[in-house]
Amino acid sequence: MIAKLTGRLDSSGAGHAVIDVGGVGYLVEASARTLDALGPVGGNVTIHTEMLVGEDFLRLLGFAKAEERDWFRLLTSVQGVGAKVALAILSALEIGDLQRALASSDSAMIARANGVGPKLAQRITHELKDKAAALGGISGSGANYVSTTPGPLADAVTALTGLGFKPGEASAAVAAASEELGAGAGLDALVRVALKKAAK
Repeated sequence: MIAKLTGRLDSSGAGHAVIDVGGVGYLVEASARTLDALGPVGGNVTIHTEMLVGEDFLRLLGFAKAEERDWFRLLTSVQGVGAKVALAILSALEIGDLQRALASSDSAMIARANGVGPKLAQRITHELKDKAAALGGISGSGANYVSTTPGPLADAVTALTGLGFKPGEASAAVAAASEELGAGAGLDALVRVALKKAAK
């Protein structure tokens, strides 16, 4: 699995960029925010990636920060949210705004993203409110937003995907494990409990 690319920005277009790594060009789909963060063509870039594999396709998605990739995985754990919709949400909203929208069940803010209707926005806020709090470290009221680095949470998701779980399933299981164990849970405990959650 390709987790990160470091190379030269060869070109970029609507929704994608080509990263030249040692003479090999990788086509990477990304949110508008990630593409903006890459800078000018010809510059050196590092981008975190998520690989989607299907029977007849192979797609590489790119993220400016590992945190954005974690949120992509969480969003795609919701039924009806595919890669395109998740990237649209991440293009429309900053991570902090997304966290606050979920914490306050503000589905109208989620619906600002292209391709997200009112019903899907409500489903996203309903299913991810508690999971987002576990991942992002926000209070239930959403009044106090504190940006935190996922750390063990991201490592646990990576561990589960390495064991064959889909990114969305892994993110949901780790979020549930974190909620059960509480803040400060170690990687081993997170993986152990998340595996039990994912196996149910």
